[in-house]
Amino acid sequence: MSKLQFPSGPWTGYFNYDAGGQRFRTDMIIAFSHQRITGEGGDLIGPFIIDGRYDDDAGECAWTTSYVGAHDVNYSGFREGKGIWGTWKIPDGVHGGFQIWPVGEEPAEAATATKREGLPETARAQ
Repeated sequence: MSKLQFPSGPWTGYFNYDAGGQRFRTDMIIAFSHQRITGEGGDLIGPFIIDGRYDDDAGECAWTTSYVGAHDVNYSGFREGKGIWGTWKIPDGVHGGFQIWPVGEEPAEAATATKREGLPETARAQ
């Protein structure tokens, strides 16, 4: 895979808690360079910092999203089609799925939400 498959810049997407469940929007600016992922962003939980790694050849990536003054979330995903999809997990066992893509390359099925209601109680308490 070429580095063009991990373009630096603004990305958007969603995360959810259940397959097919409600989608919660996330926005970020990501830099992909020398197998490192860095960046920042925000969602309904709050602002966060991104730090991780990616593999051009395998199309795989993993990073930690650290919410400012709060908890960390571990992400693991694959670059496929127009975005990256995969799973996330908080160390206390809460987990779900996600899909993100470069702004302007939205997949046809991209529908996002920004509402706070519908979040599991464990996420509201974070």
